[in-house]
Amino acid sequence: MEILNYKDIDLGKVVKRSGDDVSDVIPVASEILANVQKNGDKALTSYTEKFDKVLINEFKVSKQEIQESYDKIDSELLEALKSAAFNIEKFHKMEIPEGWNMEISEGVIGGQIIRPLNTVGCYIPGGRAPYPSTILMTIIPAKIAGVDKVIACTPPMADGSVMDAILVAADIAGADEIYKVGGAQAIAAMAYGTESIPKVEKIVGPGNVFVTAAKKLVYGDVDIEFPAGPSEVLVIADESADVEFIALDILSQAEHDPNASCFLVTDSLKIARKSLEEIKIKTKIAIRREVIEESLSKYGKIILVNDLDEAVDVSNVYAPEHLIISTLRDDEILGNIKNAGSIFLGKYSPVACGDYGSGTNHVLPTAGGAKMYSGLSTEDFLKKPTVQKITKKGLENLSSTCIPIAEYEGFTSHADSIKIRLDKKD
Repeated sequence: MEILNYKDIDLGKVVKRSGDDVSDVIPVASEILANVQKNGDKALTSYTEKFDKVLINEFKVSKQEIQESYDKIDSELLEALKSAAFNIEKFHKMEIPEGWNMEISEGVIGGQIIRPLNTVGCYIPGGRAPYPSTILMTIIPAKIAGVDKVIACTPPMADGSVMDAILVAADIAGADEIYKVGGAQAIAAMAYGTESIPKVEKIVGPGNVFVTAAKKLVYGDVDIEFPAGPSEVLVIADESADVEFIALDILSQAEHDPNASCFLVTDSLKIARKSLEEIKIKTKIAIRREVIEESLSKYGKIILVNDLDEAVDVSNVYAPEHLIISTLRDDEILGNIKNAGSIFLGKYSPVACGDYGSGTNHVLPTAGGAKMYSGLSTEDFLKKPTVQKITKKGLENLSSTCIPIAEYEGFTSHADSIKIRLDKKD
């Protein structure tokens, strides 16, 4: 990492990160999607053997496999998963919106009703690490929303099984079915359906570049939440911040991925220097040292600003996935934050709590997506049809508004559909 002075940098260039550019893998992902759409389970079997090095003929996880996983899992981890699920459920229940209606004008009642999606597919990545936490984050909000059928897809291990913690977490979360398939082929299966795996209406969950590419390509055939790339954190700190906390907050994101992006923005040269020193010390003893070093060398920055107002400006341009605010003015700064996926206030609020158990969701927009998207929530699994009920008197009142506009646009049948109702006697 390097220390940069805010007044000397081109902020637009500095905040660039790897993002979710999938252009290089679009042809491969497209080929996989087409093959699965055409050949179903046969294509899934072939890709699983090719990419996961295992031959699987039965993709659906059996109830017996799930029960056996409960018997094998560490009891401390089991209780932790149950506790996390409780908190996630409690938080996400508060996100359920209520239907409403109102009298817009005399005789014109308008409103909105809330309805869940019918089927949802949750993708749970394998790769660098197992993610039972992501299962909780994706399935629980869908079940709270009232989705009838929630399935999960996750890559199998070399022996054809799925990690015990993954199966237990999926069961705790309420998954209706779990399948041993990963990568772009899993996205294809959920988007189009195969002999074994049902077609869904929406696919959520993070994944590698091939998964991201596949989700972008199937968007329109199914819905997706948003494209999600490598992890990100931005820390706003003043002289009151703890440099050890800062260092570990930076490392905790850098250890995710060589393309993770980590920023510290501070108005204190002392904090900047001491944090950099602490980051170097802790990196040397980190288990995932190589990943951290690559991440920080490519996308790690410390920006020295004149004041915390400039720090807010940097953060809003960067639009981080995770934003930590550790200052003496946390609440004041929060009031000026426009773009962030999830915000952590105060020195005792590490991102790790949001990742695992405080209740908020860790499926969040990256690469500047926080300027446009919010993190995954219960509302992502709901539809909001509008409803209107109009009386004869209401129709009379609206006619002078609707008929002229319809006729101007050339849609005479629109206008006539109003006129004929007004002409007919009750």
